[in-house]
Amino acid sequence: MQNEQIKILTASLKRLLRRGATRQLQNIIKKTHMADLAISFKELSPDNRQRLFKLIDDPEQIGLLFSTLEETLFQEFVKKVDFEKLVDAFDHMASDDAATLLSLLDEELSDKILSKMQTEESDNVEQLMSYGEDAAGSLMATDFVALEEDVNAKQVIEALQSKYLDVEMPFYIYVIDEYGKLVGVSSLRQLVVVQPDLPLKEFMATDIVSVKPYTDREEVARLVSRYDYLAVPVVDDDNRIVGIVTVDDVIDILHEAATEDILRMAGVGEEFVETQTVLRGTKTRLPWLMASFIGGVAAFFIIGGFEEDLIKFTSLAAFIPVIMGMGGNIGTQSSTIVVRGIATGRIDIRDFSKVVLKEFSVGALLGIVYGLFIGIIASITFASEPFSLALAAVVGLAILLSMAIAALVGSMVPLILERLRIDPAVATGPFVTTSIDIVSVYGYLIIASWLLGS
Repeated sequence: MQNEQIKILTASLKRLLRRGATRQLQNIIKKTHMADLAISFKELSPDNRQRLFKLIDDPEQIGLLFSTLEETLFQEFVKKVDFEKLVDAFDHMASDDAATLLSLLDEELSDKILSKMQTEESDNVEQLMSYGEDAAGSLMATDFVALEEDVNAKQVIEALQSKYLDVEMPFYIYVIDEYGKLVGVSSLRQLVVVQPDLPLKEFMATDIVSVKPYTDREEVARLVSRYDYLAVPVVDDDNRIVGIVTVDDVIDILHEAATEDILRMAGVGEEFVETQTVLRGTKTRLPWLMASFIGGVAAFFIIGGFEEDLIKFTSLAAFIPVIMGMGGNIGTQSSTIVVRGIATGRIDIRDFSKVVLKEFSVGALLGIVYGLFIGIIASITFASEPFSLALAAVVGLAILLSMAIAALVGSMVPLILERLRIDPAVATGPFVTTSIDIVSVYGYLIIASWLLGS
């Protein structure tokens, strides 16, 4: 439904731009959320983007549009925007969004924009940019509500209506002591149900979950997800609140982390295909495909070493793809489950034995089931051959061995890499599939030589 609406919006914009219907375009801009407009924006030609952009006068809307554009499109488009209009948009943008976008620009343009921004706003943005890209400080909002613990509920509401009107997302009232240290927090819901003369210290929650400016942003996302918070406070070493990380940023973090893990496990880097050049895409995939190539060559030599058995029992060759495929699939499943569990904090390195044993057991049980299936198929297909039962046993045992070992390797490798402080998503996929192919073929042919040879 949403995709259909975007298609209609894009078609309408193109038609109205072609007709030069300025008033109708301005009406659409006023009624359309910038996140939707950003999707249509990339479907327009460069000239039409410029014409449409000139009709957006509100700097806050421009800032929101910039924040929702794809990175490559933003970097390309922003070079053509009038500089004064650009500075005005960054002045009206949330500090965390401004810091993120400025970090995407070349240093010269970024410094030039910062020098022309309002002093207070540029100071906030520069502070956020001083933190590492993956740190909580780089994405925290510096606008938040913090009041002393003796302020009563009525005074808090009055402050929200006067002093804190510009706070972007006042999810919580943070409570500080006389030294400015964070001592409690109250939700807006709690604030409106208590007696007006009750001070914050009487109804605030004191079990606060907070993070430091240098806490890894994925750890922040896990905390917000675990406790279902709408925001988490960021405090300095003296426990003074310096900002908050809101749930909208957390959603972006989780989305980016999941995307990076999937792309890394596939061995295609961390960028979307559409943002990669042909040369960069080739260079990124080359080393991981080399691992698969080496595995294929190793399997070739293994199969060549059992040439006599394969000549004598040609039917063995028919089952090699099935055995390699089943092992590869369950190995990928196990590694994906464990990598995702590590990324979300659901699996810890201390769970090594428990996780590996569970995945091995699952792989063995599935191996028994599919081993029986493929064994029955082998015995029926080659029923006229004197070795049909032996062949069925060979294939069935090979499937069991392949799937059990694949599940074992698929669960062990990510945990070992995590123990070695290597990102499990980087090397798990290619390593697991390649090693399982080799083990599956070798195990299958060894079992065949034992049983059929005798």
